[in-house]
Amino acid sequence: MDELREERREENAYVLDFLTSGKSHSSRSEPLAQMMGEEKFTLLEATIKPGAVVAVGERVYIGKDEREKILLIKSRITWDELTTAAKGDIDAIVLKIVQTNEKRFVEIFNTAGPLNIREHALELLPGIGKKHLEAILKARETKKFESFADISARIPQLQDPSRPIKERIISELQGNERFYMFTKPYRKIPGRF
Repeated sequence: MDELREERREENAYVLDFLTSGKSHSSRSEPLAQMMGEEKFTLLEATIKPGAVVAVGERVYIGKDEREKILLIKSRITWDELTTAAKGDIDAIVLKIVQTNEKRFVEIFNTAGPLNIREHALELLPGIGKKHLEAILKARETKKFESFADISARIPQLQDPSRPIKERIISELQGNERFYMFTKPYRKIPGRF
């Protein structure tokens, strides 16, 4: 039963920013990386192993086994705690994750269902309204989508399906959504680290 309750943790993350001497307001001077998990887009801060160097956009292993570059995952962070540099690079990195894991995100177009009587999950993606939704549902009834190119070819009004997904993920990371498709909302509890 405990195994079922245990939440799957991120195995890999992408570096959003690397602070060689940590945060300026911190009393400890240690190399620090702000990262985003590959699976659930979890925002994290981690210390780097002595002598290790990470680059922005680099994919690093953060799982339970021996890590090559990451010493310790310090904490989960919110959008507001990201550095300006991290916020500047996050769009390209999220898009890279979406395009690298194309099959996973194409499956959203094949399986997403209604949220309630008036809304469909696909309508949560920016730029997808009732007309796009109707076209997507009709096309997937005929044959499931196989790739982003297949979606674009069969739904001409939707030129690059990876872009609305990227925009939705960024919006969810900012924490202002009512429904979450790709991320798990994180709200810090006052008084806890």
